[in-house]
Amino acid sequence: MRRGFQEATDRPRRFYKAVSIRQAEDGFAVLLDERQVRGPRGGRLVTPTRALAEIIAAEWAGQGESLDIVGMHATRLANTAIESIPQARAATAQSVADYASSDLLCYFAEEPQALVARQTAQWEPVLQRAESELGLSFVRAAGIIHCAQPEATLSQVRDLALALDDFRLAGVAFGASLYGSGVLALALQRGWLDGGQALALSRLDEIFQEEAWGIDEEAAERVARLSIESAMLDAWFRALDGV
Repeated sequence: MRRGFQEATDRPRRFYKAVSIRQAEDGFAVLLDERQVRGPRGGRLVTPTRALAEIIAAEWAGQGESLDIVGMHATRLANTAIESIPQARAATAQSVADYASSDLLCYFAEEPQALVARQTAQWEPVLQRAESELGLSFVRAAGIIHCAQPEATLSQVRDLALALDDFRLAGVAFGASLYGSGVLALALQRGWLDGGQALALSRLDEIFQEEAWGIDEEAAERVARLSIESAMLDAWFRALDGV
């Protein structure tokens, strides 16, 4: 049996017809046939803005006869923000700092020169903006050998993450993991980049190799999945900001 078919048959069947949004005391709730969506731990799915509720409602409305829970990225992230982040804010902020401690943008290639030049042209403006606007000072490295970052920088990254509300903190932590970069996650959250730009910067080395050697089917599927997640995260932050 093909894996895709097996996965589809393992999915829960759609149990609702209508999806709607209702204003609640603490935000906006998503309803399925007038019943409020709840997370895996029973938490009420209520978002701070209507725009974010609309993104989540669209995921539920777009399901077919069976539910693709894994592909409902905004719903899953909202459940994380509601059910997990409040009890783990310090650990979540630390995870963002951990990505910054070995941030992708700080590891420049030694060769070829064309790749080094591209990295410098595209990564340096983001690093310099992080330095000028966020007070983060990063050490650049050449090659793959780990280079320690200043503790003051990592402490500031933790503080920046902790200053965010639960929904934004969940998004930044998701972005740091998605891009392998705390800097790119913070840059996306602040609107310096859009989701496509952030993903392209995180994949700069891969893109350089793909231009020379092409991309196979498996890699193309991975890029497509990452693109969907990055676009969702961009929409997530913009919805929280009311943009």
